[in-house]
Amino acid sequence: MYLASAREHPPAVAVRQQQRDVSLAMQFVRDLSQRQLELFIMVATFLARYQPGELQPIIDDDVKEAASALAATYETASRGLIYDHRPASLPAERLVTQLKPLLLEAEKNGGTAFERDTAVVLRRVAESVGETRALDADNRRAFLELLGRVMRPQPGDTGPDAGEPEPSRLIIPG
Repeated sequence: MYLASAREHPPAVAVRQQQRDVSLAMQFVRDLSQRQLELFIMVATFLARYQPGELQPIIDDDVKEAASALAATYETASRGLIYDHRPASLPAERLVTQLKPLLLEAEKNGGTAFERDTAVVLRRVAESVGETRALDADNRRAFLELLGRVMRPQPGDTGPDAGEPEPSRLIIPG
């Protein structure tokens, strides 16, 4: 009975944290187009569920570095040049390697503006890391933890292991 009550009526601290998280997430997606919003949610969902190999944890700086390198690659491609920008750290490089196939799959339905939209989204991810870290400078995983709270799967959802895409948990007011 107490457990059910706790689920139905979470403590005020948890409610305030959820409100702060959603407010911050809404700032991240401000003024994005519909396609950019969908790309942002796709990338954020990937990051929230990303499982690096054992003893290879990632921190917010790795996410920022990976997003910046990929953004530079897409910006260069949108100008007609093919150049693969690479992050300096090994964890960021691994993250880029895992994120590329997801973006390539999304590009199949993206049309000609996909490269520009993807660059905008990846730059926004990098900015979002900076904004989150500014609020919690001592936490090297503040952005990743925020995504984990906002994009967490709900009971009964089918995950990527089941072969079906998992719906986003980010709530966008319409």
